[in-house]
Amino acid sequence: MYEYAIAWDWLTFAVRWLHVITAIAWIGSSFYFVALDLGLRKRPDLPAGAYGEEWQVHGGGFYHIQKYLVAPSNMPEHLIWFKWESYVTWLSGFGMLCLVYYAGADLYLIDPNVLDVSKPVAIGISLASLAFGWIIYDLLCKSPFGNDNTRLMVALYFILVAVAWGYTQLFTGRAAFLHLGAFTATIMSANVFFIIMPNQRIVVADLIAGRTPDAKYGRIAKQRSTHNNYLTLPVLFLMLSNHYPLAFGTQFNWIIASLVFLMGVTIRHYFNTRHANAGNPTWTWLATVLLFIVIMWLSTVPKILTGEPEQVSAAQQPFVAAEAFPKVRDTILGRCSMCHAQEPGWEGMIKPPKGVVLETDAEIAAHAREIYLQAGRSHAMPPANVTAVTDDERKLLVAWYETVVNGGKNQ
Repeated sequence: MYEYAIAWDWLTFAVRWLHVITAIAWIGSSFYFVALDLGLRKRPDLPAGAYGEEWQVHGGGFYHIQKYLVAPSNMPEHLIWFKWESYVTWLSGFGMLCLVYYAGADLYLIDPNVLDVSKPVAIGISLASLAFGWIIYDLLCKSPFGNDNTRLMVALYFILVAVAWGYTQLFTGRAAFLHLGAFTATIMSANVFFIIMPNQRIVVADLIAGRTPDAKYGRIAKQRSTHNNYLTLPVLFLMLSNHYPLAFGTQFNWIIASLVFLMGVTIRHYFNTRHANAGNPTWTWLATVLLFIVIMWLSTVPKILTGEPEQVSAAQQPFVAAEAFPKVRDTILGRCSMCHAQEPGWEGMIKPPKGVVLETDAEIAAHAREIYLQAGRSHAMPPANVTAVTDDERKLLVAWYETVVNGGKNQ
């Protein structure tokens, strides 16, 4: 049975790799087309229906690109669609959500001190929140309120702030940040699937039928594409945040997440303005730095601990009851807890790595699989073996975990 933990860890690695690859492809094409669109030049002798053009040089060759605001007069023979980057990024991200946060809900998703619910209920809340987010966003965009894009984006920002706070009242801090990223990424990918691609298909169908496409479909798609452009950088921050407990594991984590969205706006505003040749708003970098300094300060505010001491659950009990556990506990407390503590004793460390605390029996049992993989089967922990974990101690951790998962029989 212990082979299952190793196979599962490699599976999550494979899906994570796929997610990163497709995200790079999606973000790269998205940023490229936004920059291209903003940099288009107009000239009198453009072909009929052409909105603008741009000359580019790359890889030793020159590219001449023209954009048609509605559509060209005739359907091109070769038309490349950009969609699978978005779809596979979302699907692989959802796969990671299932593999890590749903399969490991009792460890990564549910915090009884925040909301004590069963795994099915927590997973149900997670799924419902993603669907709910898209529905509300889509209705706002399609309503008269969404006709003013600036007003709409301000309203959407305050909705995201409320969602950031809400997730911290439902899940662990790590899961809250991940879900805020998934919430936003779901809106972005749904924009492509439900709005941008269908609108483009309508335009193509009109061209094939000899009809003049309605320009409104392009305007609607452009609005959603602009939203995606400004949401990309915050999503990247939130997806990477699970490695940084100073971001997700602090009392004001929801405010930190809210400020990250503003940082995304300031950074993209700079590049979008530059690409459009509309100026050089260097003030955006000062604003970004100041926002980041505020985030750093918020992360140092001590978290108020509430609730009863953590109890050993039924699933964790076999690991605590194992004959080798006293020696395992001594090893963990001696080799790991100087960093993996509520108040780390390692010089320069403010928060435990990845928010993992290993001070009590329940905490050690809850992270048994991670201990097995990180410090038993591999030498990933501690980094550079700074606490001098011996080979015998690593063998002890391996034997402890494998004995428990094999029902008391070590192999």
